[in-house]
Amino acid sequence: METEDLNRLIRTLNADPKAGPETKEPPVFEILRGDDAPSAAALPSERTQVVSAVAPRLASLLTEVVRRGGTDLLLVPLAPPSMRLHGQLVPVSPLAPPLSSTDAYDLVAPQLSAERRRRYSEGGAVDLSLHIEALGRFRVNLHRSRAGSGAALRVLPRRIPPLAELGLPESLYELTRASRGLLLVTGATGSGKSTTLAALLDYVNRTEARHVVTIEDPVEYEHRHGKSIVEQIEIGADTPSFSAALVAALRQDPDVILVGEMRDLETTRAALTAAETGHLVFATLHTNDVPQTVNRILDIFPSEQQGQVRQQLSLCLSAIVCQQLVPRKDGRGRAVAVELLLATDSVRAHLRRGSFHQLHSEITLGKRLGMTTMEESLAALVRAGTITEGEARLRASHPEDLRL
Repeated sequence: METEDLNRLIRTLNADPKAGPETKEPPVFEILRGDDAPSAAALPSERTQVVSAVAPRLASLLTEVVRRGGTDLLLVPLAPPSMRLHGQLVPVSPLAPPLSSTDAYDLVAPQLSAERRRRYSEGGAVDLSLHIEALGRFRVNLHRSRAGSGAALRVLPRRIPPLAELGLPESLYELTRASRGLLLVTGATGSGKSTTLAALLDYVNRTEARHVVTIEDPVEYEHRHGKSIVEQIEIGADTPSFSAALVAALRQDPDVILVGEMRDLETTRAALTAAETGHLVFATLHTNDVPQTVNRILDIFPSEQQGQVRQQLSLCLSAIVCQQLVPRKDGRGRAVAVELLLATDSVRAHLRRGSFHQLHSEITLGKRLGMTTMEESLAALVRAGTITEGEARLRASHPEDLRL
């Protein structure tokens, strides 16, 4: 059966038999032909080409979130469906009733494979990505709580934005030119880490002939082959864990490896080894500033190994980028504030000695090299009238530095 015929059959099966000919169909998942050539960020992989209709209620909620420019849809038991709009949580509809204990599961479950149903049943949470033809791609987390099932759906942009569009310095592109090393992008959940990494990888893909391997849970931005060859591995669908995928990737002749999150000892150990032995490794951590990032890495390891890890980190670290999203003064979205540490000789010496409290001073002294503290970035946004001073104070790790 031809692809167009199969898609027509899917629409027919998904149609409401009681609806008239003018009824608008809900968005459906369809099989895409190779020559449809959607944008790289919107291109669905095989694991997201589900031949079934998304629940009309879920489609309606996501349509409203996308229409209003929201970033997340939250489905929480005993609360009405809510969305994250410019960083603030607001109801999708003021008239929507609270969700029951099973609504979130009922809306998302039709898209779960047998393996993901098993993982949800055993572990109480599962991640996946969805592609809805009329709306785009979404990252989904389905989970259990005391009140019942809940879900968080993140809207993924249809294209990969460049750094300038994100409000990040284009000098970060220079960090991708290294042949080896560890580049960490850190921040709280929802701070844009995945988007920043996608922009950096897209630059590599457009400008250099390298073999890029990404390991994510789930895959968020999908990259087509450009000058580089890009392989994307999804936890749960292609491999059981980050550590297993990373160890396997080292045998696949990669030049660049993206690790979605260094969340355990084995993954962190493998990432450090890969960066030390001739690979450029991008990774994320949920930390807010540079000293906290280094301490978090060390805390993953047993105390008797931390001396060795400090030495290893001093040799392989390339840079740390910490970022926060701050509500704009005019209410139109959020602005990014960034702390950037470059691994100079003096920074490496502090890493070897364990004097991490000195790293903040090194960033201040390294301004001429392009380094910047979070306080300098926040102050610049205040001076430009982009954010309020109150918002800046809430996000500063060193309030006195911000005031100065």
